[in-house]
Amino acid sequence: MNNRTVDETPQYDSALPDDRDRDPSGRARNARPRDGLGRPLPYGAPGVERQPEGVPRSPEESLAEAQRLLDAGLPFHAHEVLEDAWKAADEPQRALWRALAQLAVGLTHALRGNASGAATLLRRGADGIDPYRDAAPYGLDIAGLSGWARELADRPGAAQGGPAPRLLVEGGA
Repeated sequence: MNNRTVDETPQYDSALPDDRDRDPSGRARNARPRDGLGRPLPYGAPGVERQPEGVPRSPEESLAEAQRLLDAGLPFHAHEVLEDAWKAADEPQRALWRALAQLAVGLTHALRGNASGAATLLRRGADGIDPYRDAAPYGLDIAGLSGWARELADRPGAAQGGPAPRLLVEGGA
């Protein structure tokens, strides 16, 4: 049972017996607001608007939106865009999009102060994009991203105040 007051009712119907937040289809979905790094806030607190899930985008649109969010200091939200692309991609490209999402989550962990989680995900993401180095799709800067991720994995505190990673080669797709 939760301890929410009437004024703190989430946007989803929680009338089901387990009293969990649910989306309109009945799927369990936490309706608590989130901060810019995706951390849950108390019910009723102002939060950062979440990225809508399942938005169909071309690879180029996904990369442009993810870069916009990274530039705005919202790597958790960028991860959600990249995760949508991962889920929508055909098998040969799924690993690429999964690795890009892992880089965004790694940056999120670094900014949250979780050095261990950041290092793990940044290295995993770098390992995942490295096979695309010789034929980088969509104008991705694989070498630059991989180098950035490995450097940040060694010094996760450097993410604070650092520039957002650049997804595309300068002047790329």
